[in-house]
Amino acid sequence: MTERKQANRYAVVDLEATNSSSDAKIIQIGIVIVEAGQIVETYATDINPYEKLDYHIRELTGITDQQLAVAPDFGQVAKEIYDLLEDTIFVAHNVSFDANLLAEALFFEGYDLHTPRVDTVELAQLFFPTLDKYSLINLAKELDLELEQAHTAISDATATAHLLLKIQEKIQQLPKQTVGHILDFADHLLYESRLVIDELYPTLSDYLPEHLVLVGGLCLKKPAVLQAPYHLSTDFATNLALLGLDERPQQLAFAQIMEKRLQDENAHVHFIQAQAGIGKTYGYLLSALAHSNQPILAVVPTKILQQQIMENEGKRLSEVFHTDLASIKSPRHYLKLDTFWRTLERQDENRLLNRYKMHLLVWLCETETGDLDELKQQRYQAYFDELQHDGNWNEQSLFGEWDFWYRVQEAARSSHVTLTNHAYFLEHVSDTPWMQERLLIIDEAQKLVLAAEEYASQELSISDCEALLQSKLDRTSQLLEKRLLEACSFELSHLLEQFRATGRRELTAEDLETLRQNLEELGDSDFQDWVWLLGQKREFWLEERRVDEKRLSFLRASQEDVLDVASLLPNSKICCISATLEISKKVNVADLLGFKEVTFDRLPSQQIENQLIVYPRTLPDLVALNKEEHAAFIAQYIQDVIVLGRPMLVLLTSIHLLLELSRILEDAGIPHLAQHRHGTEMAIKRRFEKGEVPILLGTGAFWEGVDFASQPQLVQVIPRLPFENPQDRFVRKVNRRLKAEGKNPFYDYHLPMMMLKLKQAIGRSNRFAGQRSCILLLDNRLIDKQYGQQIKTFLKTEYQLESLEPERLVERMEQFLEER
Repeated sequence: MTERKQANRYAVVDLEATNSSSDAKIIQIGIVIVEAGQIVETYATDINPYEKLDYHIRELTGITDQQLAVAPDFGQVAKEIYDLLEDTIFVAHNVSFDANLLAEALFFEGYDLHTPRVDTVELAQLFFPTLDKYSLINLAKELDLELEQAHTAISDATATAHLLLKIQEKIQQLPKQTVGHILDFADHLLYESRLVIDELYPTLSDYLPEHLVLVGGLCLKKPAVLQAPYHLSTDFATNLALLGLDERPQQLAFAQIMEKRLQDENAHVHFIQAQAGIGKTYGYLLSALAHSNQPILAVVPTKILQQQIMENEGKRLSEVFHTDLASIKSPRHYLKLDTFWRTLERQDENRLLNRYKMHLLVWLCETETGDLDELKQQRYQAYFDELQHDGNWNEQSLFGEWDFWYRVQEAARSSHVTLTNHAYFLEHVSDTPWMQERLLIIDEAQKLVLAAEEYASQELSISDCEALLQSKLDRTSQLLEKRLLEACSFELSHLLEQFRATGRRELTAEDLETLRQNLEELGDSDFQDWVWLLGQKREFWLEERRVDEKRLSFLRASQEDVLDVASLLPNSKICCISATLEISKKVNVADLLGFKEVTFDRLPSQQIENQLIVYPRTLPDLVALNKEEHAAFIAQYIQDVIVLGRPMLVLLTSIHLLLELSRILEDAGIPHLAQHRHGTEMAIKRRFEKGEVPILLGTGAFWEGVDFASQPQLVQVIPRLPFENPQDRFVRKVNRRLKAEGKNPFYDYHLPMMMLKLKQAIGRSNRFAGQRSCILLLDNRLIDKQYGQQIKTFLKTEYQLESLEPERLVERMEQFLEER
């Protein structure tokens, strides 16, 4: 019988110090001893630093100068601390700070601390791969750790000790094959963090847990066994009650319209308009599940909303009714197992890359979809780009039917409810039979118009074409071929030089004709995409983007007319839903999508009592301000409103303005999260909703595609009315079409479209009856433009709208938010 190795003795340490720099002095020490999976001893003491604490440290820790004045100095407790740490493994959350500071303090007292070190930040990132933040406070919430008083040493040390125990539990739950594979790369962990894994590996069972399967040396989670779905009641309110949700009159009215149209045998395309915030997702899903025998394809505008529905409504429907749901996105969102397996076989020197190999080995024991979006922490992007699925599946490959992309497609085809996004749907609806056979529900149908414009556009890389031309030039020995290749290369270079010199993006067919003729005469199949595109009747323009610090050039093309989306859609029953289907008396979304015969239901709007819209009576001409001045103007209002102490969502129409505003807030020390700076939309949304920071700066999807339902109160700041860019190609197409039909593009389309987009944005913070929010508008066009009165009249039909002197705004918002 083999004698069991003695358990490691871990000293989990947390220090509070006068600052976070190398010259900091320790003011508090907490030590928790962990052995054999249990806390066996604790130690805590204050330390007198013989200097005053600054305000920030006093506020953060709650420690006072009076408290430290009667504490021992470090020399009085140094031997006691050293004796406690001797022959232990030093553990801390961000171990380099605590270990270095304590080792230095002990050294000056005559003690050399040479204990091994373990970092719980990195181990938590490794063994809990789907969390999006690894601060001790966040981990305490996510993993139910005991953290009674954050930023006091013994409380933080105790929480870190419980985190270490959670990590040990997680390792013990993993299959021995996975942990052994992790140990192949564990030398790339910080310090001696692998010791935690080394200790537990011999104790793990050789048997694979029932929920896992070993494929090609990788442990993968088996798909969940589907339970027989329950039959939903034909009564919408009963289904809501089973979900634990309260009945809402507007939601019930919407569901009744859905039920009526699902049973309508005389028409197959139905448009239903209902205001934001009534719970349309449950409204259409429950109605379709209860009143249609067809499988359902629900199409939403963005991937972030798709994920949001799967994590909320989809998860709840699955739990309560055993509804079979699937979600599908483009292949690049999924891990390609064959590629990942090959990277495990090779030797890589990059520490982060190897850490992510371990990270993914753990995740494979948890994920059923292989959707890389489940991994929310910051990535080593070059490695993840390599792992993205390319959409090619080989039945004979090592992983065969376990390939994630294959399984996602099978699940999408066979599930009773499948969810996807506008872009993926448009790209695949024509050649995907299962999409043609389903009840089609298009959510936010007005956004499908813009998605169709993107779908109708083509893009070719000029940078790649130039490289290919040069490669062929280097190899050819034929004079005619050489002259044609040189001519093509010259034409591309000339187009880019003109673009960079003048800034003119648009290209005419004449600008491209010589290039088309030369490529056609060249007769090389490698350029057939170019020959085909340049021969089409299209609008052409140039774009440049920075990718991995390289400036890359592209030729973009789009058809001259608005795409006839209706011709692409199946003949099955279609329900198009949104708060913004009727754009004006003369223009609606059905027209823009190309539908001829539809039913159109409008749910009456109700006065909204739980939202207040305010705007200052005087505002500067924002068009006259440059980017820096405009950002400074917004930042001043944010600083005024932040005193309300409520979470604040700032919606901007310009990425450049967003980034400048973020810079100003950062310089002012105002904590915030900014899209395009601090992570993906979903990641920063989660962090904002958890209360990590008080302010979120967003654009794009945050205007229409994201709900904020977790905060009971919210402040929205909208600095600019969301008019579309008049130079946008799609806008110009719509203008041409409306003028040809004798309509006024601004008053019949752009002004009402802006007002509807504004209403959608305001609806982001009205997601349940008890939610209360204030919206601050800062666009002078409300006051100075003739159409400003039209906007105000439009808003007053549903909202409380007030114009106030600037100095009264915060007081009025505070009053409204305090009302019950």
